[in-house]
Amino acid sequence: MQREKILPISIEEEMRDSYLDYSMSVIVSRALPDVRDGLKPVHRRVLYGMHELGLQAGKPYKKSARVVGEVLGKYHPHGDSAVYDSLVRMVQDFSLRYPLIDGQGNFGSVDGDSPAAMRYTEVRMKAIAGEMLKDLDKETVDFSLNFDDSLEEPTVLPAAIPNLLVNGASGIAVGMATNIPPHNMREVVSGLIALIENPEIEIGDLMKHVTAPDFPTGGIIYGYEGVRQAYLTGRGKVVIRARAVVEVTQKNGRESIIVTELPYQVNKVRLIEKIVELVHDKKVEGIADIRDESDREGMRLVIELKRDAVAKVVLNNLYKHTPMQDTFGVIMLALVDGVPRVLNLKEMMQYYIRHRNEIVLRRTQYDLNAAEKRAHILEGLKICLDNLDEVISTIRQSPDTPAAQSRLMDRFGLTEAQSKAILEMRLQRLTGMERQKIDDEYRETLALIEELKSILESPAKQMEIIKAELLKVSDVYGDERRTELRPQEGDFSIEDMIAQEDVVITITHEGFIKRFPVSGYRRQHRGGRGVAGAQAKNEDFIEHMFIASTHNYILFFTTAGRCYWLKVYEIPEAGRAARGRSLANIMELPPGEKIRTYINVRNFDDPHFIIMATAKGIVKKTSLEEYSHPRRTGINAITIDEGDELIEARLTDGDHQIILAKSSGYAVRFPESEVRSMGRTAMGVKGITLDEDERCISMVTTKRNDTSLLAVTDNGYGKRSKVEDYRMTKRGARGVITIKAHEKIGNLVGLLDVNDEDDLIIITTNGIVIRQHVSDIRVLGRNTSGVRLIRLDAGDRISATARVPKSDDDSATEPLGDEGQIDLEF
Repeated sequence: MQREKILPISIEEEMRDSYLDYSMSVIVSRALPDVRDGLKPVHRRVLYGMHELGLQAGKPYKKSARVVGEVLGKYHPHGDSAVYDSLVRMVQDFSLRYPLIDGQGNFGSVDGDSPAAMRYTEVRMKAIAGEMLKDLDKETVDFSLNFDDSLEEPTVLPAAIPNLLVNGASGIAVGMATNIPPHNMREVVSGLIALIENPEIEIGDLMKHVTAPDFPTGGIIYGYEGVRQAYLTGRGKVVIRARAVVEVTQKNGRESIIVTELPYQVNKVRLIEKIVELVHDKKVEGIADIRDESDREGMRLVIELKRDAVAKVVLNNLYKHTPMQDTFGVIMLALVDGVPRVLNLKEMMQYYIRHRNEIVLRRTQYDLNAAEKRAHILEGLKICLDNLDEVISTIRQSPDTPAAQSRLMDRFGLTEAQSKAILEMRLQRLTGMERQKIDDEYRETLALIEELKSILESPAKQMEIIKAELLKVSDVYGDERRTELRPQEGDFSIEDMIAQEDVVITITHEGFIKRFPVSGYRRQHRGGRGVAGAQAKNEDFIEHMFIASTHNYILFFTTAGRCYWLKVYEIPEAGRAARGRSLANIMELPPGEKIRTYINVRNFDDPHFIIMATAKGIVKKTSLEEYSHPRRTGINAITIDEGDELIEARLTDGDHQIILAKSSGYAVRFPESEVRSMGRTAMGVKGITLDEDERCISMVTTKRNDTSLLAVTDNGYGKRSKVEDYRMTKRGARGVITIKAHEKIGNLVGLLDVNDEDDLIIITTNGIVIRQHVSDIRVLGRNTSGVRLIRLDAGDRISATARVPKSDDDSATEPLGDEGQIDLEF
C-alpha cells in the first residue's frame, strides 16, 4: 500500500489564502452588484429563472416556491431564504423605486411585517423586467456554466434600463460595502443622453439632470452638500426627512403634526414606539396623542399636540431624536470587470453606456449574420425560380434526396444550404405572387444588411440607437420625482410668517423656559408686592429674565462655558402661571449643565466681541464671528477651571468699560482694551482679585459715563450710583465699595446699568414678579446701604433682576391697589 505524502503548510499562509478565496467569492458572487445591469448574482438568477419558466408580464402567476425551486436547483446552490428574500425585495414598491416583479399575496409592508411563506405567494415579471432581459436570445451577453456544469446562465443581463442607478443597491461584502441610492428614471435617462451627446461633460453639469436620489417612499432630502459629495466622489451622506405638515383639528382646535412620507427604509411601527418612549421619558414634550391612520390610500401618522406646544419645536425634536430624520450613507461601489470600485456619477453612467454599446454591437452583429444567411437562401431560391423547369427536371431525374441536392449544387453552383432550401420549398411558392414576395424580401434583406453594416461601422449611429432606446424606456416607465429636494430652507423662512415683537424670556432654576409679550407686564410703584408670574413647583424658581425680539438669535451660555443657539420664536409661548418648556427638550444640554447667561444677536457679521466673566473673577474676550455656527450639541465658549463657573457674557464693540462686582459689595471698573481678544477655547485673564470667601457675582459693560449702576441685594434692597463714582483702574484690582453689605440688606446679587427711562423687573425665589420705574429709585453715593425695592415674605429672596427699556404702550402707570399691588395683564 502506497503511503500518502504529507506536505507541511504554514497556518498563516493557509488562513490568508483561504480567507482571500472566501472574501473574493463573497465580493464577486454574492454581495456586490455589477455596474452594467445593477444586479447581484441571486437577483440575476431569479429573473433568468422566471424568464425560463415563461413568467413574463401578462402571463399567469406561479407560486413563488416554484420560482425559488427553479433557481435553487439550476443556478443558485444556497439557502432558499436567500433566494426568496431577494425575490420579495424585487416585489416591494417601498424597497425598489421601480419593482421588477409583480407579486400576488402578502410581501411585507413598511411597518416591518414579514412576507407570507413562499408557498402562499405568487409572482410573475413586470414589463420593466422584460427590458432587463430584452435581446438575451441574440447572443448579446456571455453565458457561463452553472454550479454543476449542466446548464448555462448569463453572466450579465442586457439591461435596457439603467437599473443600478434607478433602483440602487445595498450589500455588505468582506472589508467593503455598497449603498447606492435609487434615482428617478427620467432624470437618469436625461443625464445619460447628456453624457452621450457630450462625453466631456462635467459632473456638475450632469447634476443638472440627475438632481438627487429619488426614494420610493418619498420624503425630503434636507441639504445638498452630501448629495454633491456622493456624485463627485462616490461617497456622501444624504439627510432625509419625513414629510410632515401641521394641521389644526376642527373639533378641539389643537394642532397636529401629520406625517405622510417617511425616510427610506424607516419602519413605521418602530418609529411610533420610539416617539412613545421619548414622550414617556419626557425627552420630547408637547405630544398628547399619536395615531396611525394609514390605509390603502397612503400613509397618515397623526401626532396630536398639547395646547401650549409649539409645533415647529416639537417637529424639530422629532427630527432630532427619532428616525423621522435619517441619514443615507452613499457608497457607490460596484463590480467593474469583476473588480470592486467606488465610482462617481459620471463613471457609473459611462460604464452603463459602454455596456449598452456592447449590447447594440453584438445584437447588430447577430442580426447581420441572420440577415446575410437569409439573403444567401433567397439568392438560391431566386436561382431556382429563374431556372424553374431545369430545376424540376433535375429533381425528378434524381433517385433520392441526397442525389438531387448534389446535382443541384453541381448544376447551378449552389451551396448545401441553398440546395436544401430549394428541396424544402413548397409548391405554392412557385406562383407568381409568391415569386414576387421572394424578390421583395431579397431587396429588403439587402437593404437591412447595408443598414446593419453601417451601424457596426459608425459609433455615432450606435449612440443614436442607445439614445432612442433610452428615451423609449423613459417615456414608458418614467414618472415624476417622489423625493423633494430642499437645498436650503426655501424662498422664505418661518420667521417671515411671525410678527416681530419684543418678548420677555424667563428661565427657571431647573431649566424651564417660556416667552411672553413684554407689554403684558404693567408697571408698579417702588415697594409694591407684585403678583405671581410663573408658579414655582418643587421649589423651582425663575432665575433669568430678559427681553428679545422674536426674530433674534439667542446665544445661551452654560455654567460649564458652552454655547447653544436658538431662535426666539422657537421658544414656546406660555401663560402667566406656566413654567414653560424644559430647555433639555429644546437644546441638548448634558446632565448637570445649566444655562447661566444669554446674548441677543441679530446677525453674526458685525465686528463685535463677547466678553465673559467667571465666578473666580476671570474675564475673556472673543470675536462674535467665532460663534456663528454653533452645533446642536453646543460649542466651547471658554475653558473653565474645576470649581469655577461662567456667570455672565455680554456683547461689546471693543470700546466698552467693564465693571465686575463681588458678593461682598465691591466692584472694579476698567476699559475693555485691558482684555485682548482670544480664541473660543482660551481660559481668559484675571479681571478682579477675590478673597477666599468672595465670588464674582455680576458683570456690567457700558460706554456711557452718564449712566447709573443699580446694585440689588438678596434681601430686597437696592441703590443707584453714578458710573463716574467708580474710579477707572487696571483689571485685576480688588475694587471699591458699591453697596454696604451687612446682615440686614444681605449680599450683593446683581449689578445693572440703568437710566431713568428704564424699568426694573425683579423675580424672587417664590416666583413673585414686580415691575417698577428705575426713576423711582434715587441715586445715592457708593458708600451707602440703599433703599427697599420689594417687601419679601419670610424665607423669600431675590433671585434675578432685569432691565426693561421703555415701551410705547406702557406709558400709563396703573393706580395702586390696597397694598400697592395691581394685576399684571396677560
